[in-house]
Amino acid sequence: MTEQQEASEDAVMTRIGQAIILLHAGDREEARNRLGEIWSEIGEDGAPLHRCTLAHYMADAQDDPADELAWDLRALAAADGPAGGPHAAVRAFYPALHLNLAADYVKLRRPEAARLHLGRARAASGALPDDGYGNGVRAAIARLEERLAAARPDAGPFPGQHA
Repeated sequence: MTEQQEASEDAVMTRIGQAIILLHAGDREEARNRLGEIWSEIGEDGAPLHRCTLAHYMADAQDDPADELAWDLRALAAADGPAGGPHAAVRAFYPALHLNLAADYVKLRRPEAARLHLGRARAASGALPDDGYGNGVRAAIARLEERLAAARPDAGPFPGQHA
C-alpha cells in the first residue's frame, strides 16, 4: 500500500470518527447525514474496516429498529467479507456486532433470532481484549442474556418493553 493510499484510508477513518463524536454528543441526524455521505463515497467495495465501522455506527444513528437491523447486518457482512470469513482487522468486532444484532431482534420482538446472535456474541467473546471495551461488551452480553432468560414466549413484551 502506498503512503497516499494509507493517508486516504486514515482520512476516511477520521471522518467516520468525527461523525461518531456527533452521534455520542446526541446529534443523531447530523451523524446520520455525515455517515451516509461517507457510505456513498466508499460504497459496497470500500475497505472492510471502513464499511464495518461506518455501518456499525450508522445503525446506532437510526430511529427505526428495522433500519437499525439493516445497518447492523451490513456491518456484519463487511466483517465477513466476500469469502464469508472474518477479516483480521475486524475479528475483535464480532462479539459487539452479534450483540447489536441480538438487541435489534429484541426490539423487533424476535426472541429466537436474538438468542441466536447472543449465542454467537458469547462464542466470539474470547476475541475481546481484557480492557474496558472488552469488559463492557462482556457485561452487555450478560445483561442481554439475563433479559432474554427473564422473557418467556407467552409473557408478552420483553421486560422493559411496551406492548
